[in-house]
Amino acid sequence: MNFTRITPVLVVDSVEACLPFWVDRLGFTRTAEVPHGDRLGFVILTSGRTEVMLQSVASVRDDIPGAAPGPGRTSLFIEVDDLAAVQRALGDWPRLVAQRDTFYKMRETIVRDPAGNDILFAQRIG
Repeated sequence: MNFTRITPVLVVDSVEACLPFWVDRLGFTRTAEVPHGDRLGFVILTSGRTEVMLQSVASVRDDIPGAAPGPGRTSLFIEVDDLAAVQRALGDWPRLVAQRDTFYKMRETIVRDPAGNDILFAQRIG
């Protein structure tokens, strides 16, 4: 068995409310979107080879019979080449951890996205 890729799907109350964080601040590109009624139900966002998907709670309920989704609270660990560039892109976005260096040789900044997910950006150091 060979797994070729895992892509996170963040279940959110509102796709639209999350787009300014992912697209405007972090520079992800909307590569696909699926409407759900008069709102967005699903989007695929990419940056280079990195991909994240956002799907609304309402869309999941209609898409997967028997699903009992709530907005998921998860953490993403995103390794980057230039943490300072990410910090600049975040601008005045509130930080859970402004910056720290870890014993596992990573420099990290942690924020919470509009859906309540903790997003950890890390650059290898040393």
